[in-house]
Amino acid sequence: MESGFRKIELQYKKYGNVQGLMQYINKDTLLKQHRKQLGNKATGIDKITKYDYQRNINDNIDKLLTNMKTMSYKPKAARRTYIPKVGSNELRPLGIPAYEDKIVQGAMAEILRNIYENIFLDCSYGFRPNRDCHKALKELDRIIMWENVNYIVDADIKGFFNNVNHEWLIKFLEYTIKDKIFIRYISRFLKAGIMEDMQQCESDKGTPQGGLISPILANVYLHYVLDVWFGKVVKAQCKGNAFLIRYADDFVCCFQYKSEAEKFYKALKERTSKFDLQLAEDKSKIIPFGRNTKSKETFDFLGFTHRNGKSRKGLYKLIHHTSAKKSRAKKESVKQWLKEKVYIYPTPYLIKKLNIKLVGMYRYYGISDNVQWMIKFRQYVRYELKKWLSRRSQKGYITWEKYNKILQYNPIATPKIYHSLWQFE
Repeated sequence: MESGFRKIELQYKKYGNVQGLMQYINKDTLLKQHRKQLGNKATGIDKITKYDYQRNINDNIDKLLTNMKTMSYKPKAARRTYIPKVGSNELRPLGIPAYEDKIVQGAMAEILRNIYENIFLDCSYGFRPNRDCHKALKELDRIIMWENVNYIVDADIKGFFNNVNHEWLIKFLEYTIKDKIFIRYISRFLKAGIMEDMQQCESDKGTPQGGLISPILANVYLHYVLDVWFGKVVKAQCKGNAFLIRYADDFVCCFQYKSEAEKFYKALKERTSKFDLQLAEDKSKIIPFGRNTKSKETFDFLGFTHRNGKSRKGLYKLIHHTSAKKSRAKKESVKQWLKEKVYIYPTPYLIKKLNIKLVGMYRYYGISDNVQWMIKFRQYVRYELKKWLSRRSQKGYITWEKYNKILQYNPIATPKIYHSLWQFE
């Protein structure tokens, strides 16, 4: 398949578009996607798991391929489910595809990634190979620390994944993809709809979070709506510096001049409206920020609050801390987890599982300047664990002496910095 992807890349470089993509959806690629699926994932409306599909895998894949070749394959509606939205009482909607749809979406998403990695701009970091939120944060740190920028436009798109316009998205895809059957199948996925409370709702907009193809389609949409427009139009009209950092639908823009930041913000509202998107104006703002300002304003990006500060030597420094919103959410998450698991697991195994969760969190929040927050969070976990072990104990309250002996043999994971954002290191 690697040679196939190489052919796609060469075809795009030679002609500026790609054709004949359906040939890359074959038995080998579909089996590869089947093997990639995790067995413990939630099921779609078909209730089929990976292990159910595996029992007759060859016949299932052969039948799927036949249906795709005869255009009789039609994706099922995604099953609507909700998960808590971090830092609020709201719920985030997810769309869980049927198992066979996951396989096809995975194969199509891989093809799209290999096409659009030649097209996407460097300002885009979300859901791309060899790019992640920490690289986005490091680039943001570099821009504010070393470039001449004085204003931040912190913007938020309201319900982006639920409001992607299907017609515009298909037009964007058709700029590059000339395989009409491939495009038709993407259109079928978009229009498959949502199943909620035993009722199917057809969708004329949006690309449900939870689908394997949704992240790459979202990136394609914002590539044309935001990235290309910012690079070719906004920057061309600015006399001063202008930078964009985007991770999925979360983005920050940096400007040298206030007038140009204000002009951009006004144009951004018109631009997003043109493509059926809407700025959340209560969450969007323009603030003075950078080494040339004395601003005490802050902004949040990718789970961190960023503010102006100084190093020990008195030099300017961009400081990053876990945002208050994320901090509250993480504390509540650990508290709920301990409440549910403390009566199930013996103490050594409970702390072992707890440490897995903590290390995962440290790996995300373990960036320069944030170690003190992680130390305080570990202390919070230490107290919470003692509280819940005391509630479980038949003798009631566990003394600190006894608790410290437990931790001596079952220590709570210690935080450390996993990602250095400082440019001189």
